[in-house]
Amino acid sequence: QVQLVESGGGLVQPGGSLRLSCAASGSIFSIDAMGWYRQAPGKQRELVATITENGSTNYLDSAKGRFTISRDNAKNTGYLQMNSLKPEDTAVYYCNVVVETTMGSPRYVYWGQGTQVTVSS
Repeated sequence: QVQLVESGGGLVQPGGSLRLSCAASGSIFSIDAMGWYRQAPGKQRELVATITENGSTNYLDSAKGRFTISRDNAKNTGYLQMNSLKPEDTAVYYCNVVVETTMGSPRYVYWGQGTQVTVSS
């Protein structure tokens, strides 16, 4: 079993910054990919950013140039640095990891509990 603990959400004014963290623990051999998703009220969950084990990244168009995803493989922790935040970034942000629990095992997907990000003046 794998546990994810997210932190770093909160209330910030437009133009401000937040850094989200996602710490994974438990039965982890390797983390293939880490990602951040978000879900605003009344909307579907959408992919914000992903990062592979070798550091390749992918971003939602509206996040490009403002958000940066990164990971610390030694700590099994992922980060999402969010700058120039806008009110439309307001949502619950969820961490997602694809984990190999033992060498050669199938990959499993785990989700964090979500952290609220509110951008408002």
